[in-house]
Amino acid sequence: MAGDNPLQQTINSRGHIFWVPRYWPTWLGLACLRLLSLLPLPLLWWLASGLGRVLYWLIVPRRRVVLRNLATCFPSWSQNRHQQIAKQHFHYAAYMLLIEGYVWWAKPQQLQKIGQFRNRQYYDQALDEGLNIILLAPHFLGLEIGGLLLVLERPISTMYQYSKNHLLDTVVRHGRSRFGGQLIERKAPLNILIRSLRSGKPFYYLPDQDAGHRKGVFAPFFGTTAATYPLLGKFARLGKATVIPCYTRLLAKGKGFEVVFLPPLQDYPSGDELADTTTMNKVIEEMAEEEPEQYFWLHKRFKTRPRGEPKFYD
Repeated sequence: MAGDNPLQQTINSRGHIFWVPRYWPTWLGLACLRLLSLLPLPLLWWLASGLGRVLYWLIVPRRRVVLRNLATCFPSWSQNRHQQIAKQHFHYAAYMLLIEGYVWWAKPQQLQKIGQFRNRQYYDQALDEGLNIILLAPHFLGLEIGGLLLVLERPISTMYQYSKNHLLDTVVRHGRSRFGGQLIERKAPLNILIRSLRSGKPFYYLPDQDAGHRKGVFAPFFGTTAATYPLLGKFARLGKATVIPCYTRLLAKGKGFEVVFLPPLQDYPSGDELADTTTMNKVIEEMAEEEPEQYFWLHKRFKTRPRGEPKFYD
């Protein structure tokens, strides 16, 4: 049930007993997150500044990924600028890690008090006109918070991939769906998503991670080819939906969160898979340029290369 406390559950719907020793580290992590969720956000922001610096110097492979991504996507920046944004990115990433418990356990009034929207007229107008809506929400660090702020106003759906850790899976699914959001498993039949879209439930879609050779097409992203999921146009066509880009900002110093909407995509989809995927990437570029320190540069976005190209990351 949505109102159950997942930390009090010992058995999930699949019958896995959570008190066995292999789940003890997960319980410890969840307990830490639960305690952190009771602290004020400005204090967590301050703690994240120190943790972010430690992680920047400690996790060398991921630091290299971030710097490689920034150098590729912003070649005109100086090396010092790349390093500055990378350090800020680790600060925001550490902050998001510390407030993950807040994401899972905050009450509606807590979120509404510190959540805000910008340019929401684009979203409201589409709702008023009764349009089916896909919210193109790329991987900014605050994307989970954004989804919760949106679902507090009306039910939305999003995709979800099950975790092999059944305890963590139970807690995460509870946290993300506790206000009435619909979680659609990534391997679920397509008609479940399309039926949800056509029923008028906005779809919160996060398509901007490396898609691999089998599922992706190579489309430019900041001028470099990237294996990209080509499904946005297909979803929009089958769901008869308008696409509204949005992203979520983590406000500095723990001052809250802001969901930012962009104008709906025009003449979309075009029917050309590569053109539609390129359009999607271009819009994501525009959002990343607005808040470069908060886009998810820790991800190996350019890992999959066209046949014959060398490895992108060390």
